[in-house]
Amino acid sequence: MLRAFADDYSVLGRTSEWERRSLEAKAIMTELVALDPGNDEWASELALAHERYGNLLAAKGQLDDALVQYTSHVQRMKLLVERDPAASWRQRDLSVACEKVGDVLKDQGSLPEALKAYRDSLAIRERLAKADPGNAGWQRDLSVSYERVGDVLKAQGNLPEALKAYRDGLAIAERLAKADPGNAGWQRDLSVSYEKVGDVLTDQGNLPEALKAYRDSLAIRERLAKADPGNAGWQRDLSVSYNKVGDVLKDQGTLPEALKAYRDGLAIAERLAKADPGNAGWQRDLTISNERLGDMLAGDGKTVEAVAAFERALGIDEILIGRFSDPQARVNSVVPLWRLGALKGKGGKQDLRRALAILVELRDANRLDARRMKWIPIIEAQIAALDK
Repeated sequence: MLRAFADDYSVLGRTSEWERRSLEAKAIMTELVALDPGNDEWASELALAHERYGNLLAAKGQLDDALVQYTSHVQRMKLLVERDPAASWRQRDLSVACEKVGDVLKDQGSLPEALKAYRDSLAIRERLAKADPGNAGWQRDLSVSYERVGDVLKAQGNLPEALKAYRDGLAIAERLAKADPGNAGWQRDLSVSYEKVGDVLTDQGNLPEALKAYRDSLAIRERLAKADPGNAGWQRDLSVSYNKVGDVLKDQGTLPEALKAYRDGLAIAERLAKADPGNAGWQRDLTISNERLGDMLAGDGKTVEAVAAFERALGIDEILIGRFSDPQARVNSVVPLWRLGALKGKGGKQDLRRALAILVELRDANRLDARRMKWIPIIEAQIAALDK
């Protein structure tokens, strides 16, 4: 009952009451399990209590505390699985528990540990999917695990292995979407898989294949957005796809088409951000769209318009930094600062120094991914050139 109350309060957004109820539920279940350690139902409830409290802490940005709860969830689920190895649903719950540990570790920048947690989850899901290949839920879980593993490998700079993981996930997503074309969720999953493959191909410099992957993703998202224009999630996905397509077209030198794609994405981002000013995700998307547009304008020699676009992006980032204290909110501001520093000439030295300070701080805290790590010497060289 207390766990149900905790769920209700989470939906209502009453965080303090949700936390109180969650702690009460966890305390009661801990006492009950201590009285009867062999009661699987109570042990399962206690494991879920750890997970739900971890969810609350993660939502509040308290990642260290969330990790403690998620780790306890994993440990308790392992005991339950050992007691009843044939219970596939417990195996599935253990895979979710491992995945949540991985999510927190990844957000903390602990990539090797995150990769291990994701691979633990993947191993369970591979067994479940092999044992019951007709179970679409198991197959979908397996696809998600491949993507999680791919995300970490990509962040570590291991692009060949990341691409393999993403393509393994894509193969499953394609089968699910083909088996049930009317399932919007499967279709959306497929669009994400194409996008992730496109991201790695872009990083590898394989622009023609990357563009094909992005356009495959875009085609799905256009259909979803057209079928349900009131779905903000579909609209947001569509905006992202326009930006991805624009990126490749820009790199290929097809500037008019790239500019059109960026403006299409920006128009959607502006509508979403205006409709929900308190949605940090929508605001961040608007920042990215302005950055894309700024890059295009700068490349076209329209410096004044480009500076205006990057200043809009930086302004949104600074609002978000004031609202959230997580490392990602700060690292996002590096791009507009870097671009403004380059566009302003000697007058942009301060912007470059601000960008460098953020990157160095995150690097020293071991919270900077491999791609952004490469930005540090580039910005240092730009500052040194301006100092001459």
